[in-house]
Amino acid sequence: MSEAIIVAIITGGLSLIGVIVSNNHTAQSMDAKLDKQQAVTETKLEELTREVRMHNNFAQRIPVIEEQIKVANHRISDLEKGA
Repeated sequence: MSEAIIVAIITGGLSLIGVIVSNNHTAQSMDAKLDKQQAVTETKLEELTREVRMHNNFAQRIPVIEEQIKVANHRISDLEKGA
């Protein structure tokens, strides 16, 4: 084999190794960013879930409050009629 072919093979091999190392580094960096973003998304989802549960609790309590107001209004009306 001539020197030119050997140099070309070595250069090609080293270039291939450089590309592989670079791609691995980029993939690791991207994985780290995705993991961080996933953690942020999960935290936001947990907060939204908590707020929805709190809202649902209010939705259950409102009819009870409305009924209590209705009863109070009837009692006030009865007191006004009696006076």
